[in-house]
Amino acid sequence: METGDLSERLRSHDPAVGLRAVGALHRLAEQVEAAAVARARQQGWSWEQIGDALGVSRQSAHAKHGK
Repeated sequence: METGDLSERLRSHDPAVGLRAVGALHRLAEQVEAAAVARARQQGWSWEQIGDALGVSRQSAHAKHGK
C-alpha cells in the first residue's frame, strides 16, 4: 500500500476502509520499530537505552525484540 493510497483510506467515511488502514499503519510501525531496534543494537545500544527511546522498560524492549 502506497502512502498516498493509505492517506486516502484514512480519510474514508467507510469505517471498514479506515480500520484496514489503521491495521496497515500498525504493521508499518512494527516494521520500522524492528529495523530501528536492530540498528541500535548493531551500534551497541543497551536494552535500557532502547527502552527509554521507545518509552517502555528495558525488559519490555528485550522481550519484544531480543533474540
